[in-house]
Amino acid sequence: MKTYRWIKWRKLLLWLAALLLIAFLLIAGGPTAWGIAISILNVAIQLLFAMLFMIIQFVALFWFLARGRTYWILPGETGTTWDDYRGNPEIVENAERIVTLLKGVKEFKEMGGEAIRGLLLCGPPGTGKSYLAQVIANEAQVPFAYASAPSFQNMFFGVGNLKVMGLYKKARKLAKVYGACIIFIDEIDAIGMSRQTGGAGGGMLGGLMGMGGSGLLNELLLQMDPPNIDNSWFAKLLRSLGLRRKKAERLAVLTIGATNLPDVLDQALLRPGRFDRKLWVDSPDYDGRVDVFQYYLKKIKRDVTLTPERAALDTIGYSPAQIKHIVNESVVIAHQRGAQLSTYEDFRAAMETYEWGLKQPLRSMSDDEKRNIAYHEAGHAVAQFLLKPYERVWKVTIIRRGGALGLAATKPTHERYNRSDREILAEIQVCLAARAVEEEFLGKKLNGVTSDLEQATQLAGAYLGIVGMGDDLFSWLAVGSHSDGFRALRTKINMLLKEEMLKVKQLVVENAEFVHTIAAELLKRGDLTGEEIEQIHNRIYHQERPESFE
Repeated sequence: MKTYRWIKWRKLLLWLAALLLIAFLLIAGGPTAWGIAISILNVAIQLLFAMLFMIIQFVALFWFLARGRTYWILPGETGTTWDDYRGNPEIVENAERIVTLLKGVKEFKEMGGEAIRGLLLCGPPGTGKSYLAQVIANEAQVPFAYASAPSFQNMFFGVGNLKVMGLYKKARKLAKVYGACIIFIDEIDAIGMSRQTGGAGGGMLGGLMGMGGSGLLNELLLQMDPPNIDNSWFAKLLRSLGLRRKKAERLAVLTIGATNLPDVLDQALLRPGRFDRKLWVDSPDYDGRVDVFQYYLKKIKRDVTLTPERAALDTIGYSPAQIKHIVNESVVIAHQRGAQLSTYEDFRAAMETYEWGLKQPLRSMSDDEKRNIAYHEAGHAVAQFLLKPYERVWKVTIIRRGGALGLAATKPTHERYNRSDREILAEIQVCLAARAVEEEFLGKKLNGVTSDLEQATQLAGAYLGIVGMGDDLFSWLAVGSHSDGFRALRTKINMLLKEEMLKVKQLVVENAEFVHTIAAELLKRGDLTGEEIEQIHNRIYHQERPESFE
């Protein structure tokens, strides 16, 4: 250290001596020396000006290209709190621990610990990952930067690195003021894909142009877990003079990444010190959906038919973003029909439009074709009602929606995470029911069963070749692609489909009046709800729906 300081001071003394020598020569040389010195200085200034002009042009170009689409939110600006994050209380419980650490960074360091540097939020779209990050920042009262990973990619190689460097430089400045700072990077997989699979990308035109490549990922890795260093100008000045005594600190900058594809991320991103904490943000269950609906429904005008419990039962698998959209669409539909309150029927119409598309009736369709579609959907509806008591028929329609001329849809009665062999066979029969009705009641085969046969074949293949519900326990997932497995089991799959076809034919023949009545009502009204189909069944058979089997 002493040698280093002596070298610094020696350089300073040498420069001072050189300046004194030049001044002496100018004084001793008289006007001639001064003229030569002024000419040399003039040329040097012109060269310096030309160089500075070129440098300024390049700096301006790269500054313009390196501007990232980052939104900075200071503490208190959003006002979002835990009361606004609904549907996943377990997520809140885990996130509150992060907030506790961010609030007590100083005390935590005094205990000998290091502030956490990375948190990875995994889950499907619309589950509230970015919203959760905002709530964490607001509850911890620290600055929050929102950035999308694709925005770091750029046409010119190296510009993305400048964006990342600038982002973290500003975050460290804010962390010095507020104690901590959060950087949220959405779609982190866009720049964080594994380099072993080539996901980081490459460059072109000799490396001058590219989408970032592994260099962008390397820059992110460095900025997330940098060495202990203080790069402020004052610290640099003190170091150059050998007067720096204070130990450099690692400021508390927490990087929160969000992705739908955590399996494709590079392992270097997931090591301790970077994204070493994972939090799975999934769609809410029934209780969570009730909580979300209570939050959004209290903001709109509605009548008593639209309740959080009823809406939650219809939206199994929905994310909070989808729930918010459907609630808003129900208000739009109510407003369009001139109503002051949104009803359950408006909510149901909003769901149907969201899931299936707008109604687009084919007014020029012949009566014979309408009859074909009505019996096709009646076959599905009867099989669904009789064979799947663990689900409820939602709606049956012969009015075109999107690319479907008609459809028969069901909704689960509750969240389900497993399916038995009997349930899969029942699902196969439901897929084949339309063809069975065509053959038994129309006396012909129609091409509308294309997707039905495809789905039935896939279910039969899974039944025999994946989940081991047939005679064999062999799974083709262990040896390669599904196509090879389908070819190997083609004969057995076809035999299984024929067996289930015979069963469902017997079912629709035994319930012929049920099929005919549904088809007739569809031709008359266009569509039927599940409640109306249940009423038809009870009127014909004078009994309730069969109990669910286990």
